[in-house]
Amino acid sequence: MPVGIIVDVIAVALGGITGSLIGGRMGSQVKEKMTTVLGVCAMAIGLVSVILMVNLPAVILATIAGTALGIAIRLGRLIEKGALRISGLFPARESKAENGLVVLAIILFCASGTGIYGTIVEGMSGDSTVLVSKAILDFVTAMIFACSAGPAIAAVAIPQAVLMLLVFFLSRLAGPHISDTMMRDFRSCGGLITLVTGMKVAKVKDFPVAEMIPAMVLVFLTSYAWTALLVH
Repeated sequence: MPVGIIVDVIAVALGGITGSLIGGRMGSQVKEKMTTVLGVCAMAIGLVSVILMVNLPAVILATIAGTALGIAIRLGRLIEKGALRISGLFPARESKAENGLVVLAIILFCASGTGIYGTIVEGMSGDSTVLVSKAILDFVTAMIFACSAGPAIAAVAIPQAVLMLLVFFLSRLAGPHISDTMMRDFRSCGGLITLVTGMKVAKVKDFPVAEMIPAMVLVFLTSYAWTALLVH
């Protein structure tokens, strides 16, 4: 049962509803400071996962090659275009700024590196720790967004559930073919992406997070190859 996904989706919906009720009562300074704290918490989640790696060269290779691939195919732009189409399903907002927040919410909650990473981990190992931790962050993020964009943020939980469940069931099919070493290297790679996501949210550095997503696929191949061809 995808416990982590259920918790995360509910957190986004409740955060969106709560933010809609609070409205303009949350000051800009509070939003800015809370966003920085959310970034630091995401960095902590990433650090816990990074230390699980077995084959450092395999993880580094996958991260560099995966990011290069993501940049080459302009993955960030493709995700943004998809988010724009999904946002068209929601009632029109009053301003471009509000529409922009809805699009950003779709990207963060439906196609973020951390969300994909946590979903694959739960699908392959049943461990929902990453997604439950992410749910806490997503609740606050959805609440902050909804203060400005309204209840459309809560509705983002619908496409989020669809996309995460699709990744979850695909991961369950692949799970039996993934060794413990490959899984640990994958978690390390996902942790690295979560770490830089936190840095981006905290405005430490603007990393190409979306473009790094292919690394989470390539790391299975590099980990397998490194172990099979070089270690033994």
